[in-house]
Amino acid sequence: MEIRVLRYFLAIAREGSITNAANFLHVTQPTLSRQIRDLEEELGQKLFIRRSHSMTLTAEGMILRKRAEEIVSMVDKTEAEFNSMENVVGGDIYIGGGETEGIRLIAEIAHDLREDYPDIHYHLYSGNSEDVTERLDKGLLDFGILIQPADISKYDYINIPTKDTWGVVMRRDSPLARKKMIQKEDLLGVPLICSRQAIFGDRRNNEFAGWFGEDFDKLDIVTTFNLVYNAAIMVEAGIGYAITIDKIANTGENSSLCFRPLEPRLDSGLNVIWKKYQVFSSAAELFLEKLRENFES
Repeated sequence: MEIRVLRYFLAIAREGSITNAANFLHVTQPTLSRQIRDLEEELGQKLFIRRSHSMTLTAEGMILRKRAEEIVSMVDKTEAEFNSMENVVGGDIYIGGGETEGIRLIAEIAHDLREDYPDIHYHLYSGNSEDVTERLDKGLLDFGILIQPADISKYDYINIPTKDTWGVVMRRDSPLARKKMIQKEDLLGVPLICSRQAIFGDRRNNEFAGWFGEDFDKLDIVTTFNLVYNAAIMVEAGIGYAITIDKIANTGENSSLCFRPLEPRLDSGLNVIWKKYQVFSSAAELFLEKLRENFES
């Protein structure tokens, strides 16, 4: 498979027709049609359902779309790294992470680095630890920012000198909003909205599951999430109480939601991770040096 043909395939999937894709790519429609037919023959699978004025992906086409996006992204990243070699103080840095107030410390380093090296550009990807480590393993990210609990045993890492506090986001008119702290007994028998990262995986090394102890399996988890924005909307709708970390959902004075910390207090550490034996671009190497200067001391 040629990268050019994969770009053609992605353009058709995005634009929804040969005509629109050909206009976007500035190639003729017969050329584009022939390239896609050749790709289908090469793979031995039908990739599109063809209608008179539109094309939609088959199940096989959807699988190829995911892989093609990863391949093209990796090619673009590699080309950018080599292009940046002409200027040792420029280039792209790819960072993935979950929602956390700790990103402010990373943002400060990025800001300071941009002051001295304005040709450095940052690309952010949001997701939970599983999303981030998958993209890191595939080479689509340079660094990941993980909220514990998370398995970092196969990565090099730096601890970020801050912690996130766990608690409950709820409606201000809910019964638990009258309490200053939330104990585990308060959460038994009420509908909960929980982070998938916190409740799935190895329970033995999971501080969140450990906080509940034997009562963990008694929880009524009605919804799971990986990013808090949507979870907060579910809380507003009265679906349940969201167990999450502080300062990432809007719980200000003008919000209909509020945050109450857990008691006993539960804090999670943060890590910046990267692949072992990673060969960085000049920009990413410089960023790592700044991370070490700020956090390892």
